[in-house]
Amino acid sequence: MNRYRFLFLSALWLACASAYAQQGDLLEYQQELGGGVGISSYLGDASGGFLKEPGFSGSLIWRRNFNPRMVLKTHAGYGHISGNTQGLYIPENPSSGTAIGGDAAPEIHFNRHLVDAGLDFELNFLGYGLGAAYKGLSRWTPYLLAGLGFVVGFGGGGETAGGLNIPVGLGFRFKLMPRLNLGLECTVNFTTCDRLDDADYSTHLDDPYGIKSSPMKNKDCYTKALLTLTYDIAPKYRRCNN
Repeated sequence: MNRYRFLFLSALWLACASAYAQQGDLLEYQQELGGGVGISSYLGDASGGFLKEPGFSGSLIWRRNFNPRMVLKTHAGYGHISGNTQGLYIPENPSSGTAIGGDAAPEIHFNRHLVDAGLDFELNFLGYGLGAAYKGLSRWTPYLLAGLGFVVGFGGGGETAGGLNIPVGLGFRFKLMPRLNLGLECTVNFTTCDRLDDADYSTHLDDPYGIKSSPMKNKDCYTKALLTLTYDIAPKYRRCNN
């Protein structure tokens, strides 16, 4: 009887060990899929400060994890921005330059919708993931990001306008569960467009001061702060040595 009990316990132990090993193998995944919600705000000629008049923002996210430190992210999102020129001098004629000798334009208010998409490269400060201790992985890490995409602004009585979008920012990720990732991400999005703040006024905010511009100078920007949740998919292929 003791022999059968020993054989039964041995078989049970082997089954549990095998299941645990298989689960450990599946802790490494190549991709993540999810989204984020948060706030967006405008930075431009009618901006009174950082994160002033925040609006809703949301995004769909797909990540390709090359290794625990290097990630390529694809995102597509929506945001709402608004602003006004209250307390700011906007000349009726850009050539006037200052309030002296020029008539100020009427106060301008705008509310606009943004749609953007692009690719970001993320660099984790720590090797992100769960697994064997010898791999030196961490279930949390801060990261830096930079990318390239496009953005389109529309609505609010203004004309549809768009251009290239260059997001730069930082974030923080934490593994809630082996396949579930919680994150916080903040970005400043530089654009090549100066009409994201267009409104239904005779005086527009397209270079109102007559400053000589370049593709990245004197253009509109916007910020995003998102709380993200992603799920790991596509387990990495492991060659069987048996």
